[in-house]
Amino acid sequence: MPETVTINARKFDNSIHRSWSADLIERRGQLLVFKGEFESEVSHPDLGIIEKGTVSHEYYWLDRWFNVFRFHEPAGALRNYYCNINLPPRFENGVLDYIDLDLDVLVWSDFSVNLLDRDDFEANAAVFGYPVEVLSGAEDALRILTGMIEERRFPFDLAA
Repeated sequence: MPETVTINARKFDNSIHRSWSADLIERRGQLLVFKGEFESEVSHPDLGIIEKGTVSHEYYWLDRWFNVFRFHEPAGALRNYYCNINLPPRFENGVLDYIDLDLDVLVWSDFSVNLLDRDDFEANAAVFGYPVEVLSGAEDALRILTGMIEERRFPFDLAA
């Protein structure tokens, strides 16, 4: 039986930006894989309408500066990937927390890619005073993630 956990996306000041529940379905070394389902329709400025019943497969590495969401339509077809640049997450006592650095990558089912929210990243870097290590870590993570997408490396090699 999968373990249901709470996932918190936080801002740099540690305040919770979003929170949801998902089932931990696999743990492989530093990789945690969760599965969730949208309980209601969501309107997203970059993704459009996400239907109720859309399934989210979520990949978090405890030692990496990004996570990957793989969305499937309720009927099963791959909808898109959505990737967040973030500080490496913490997982304890049934809660996964990560600091979202507001730099995102959207990958459509045809593998066209959109870099999102660089302006938010730069604005929040100024507001929160991101240290140099955070700025360089985020840019390094973006390069690694982009390489994974281009080379169709896990989890970008999964369609089902």
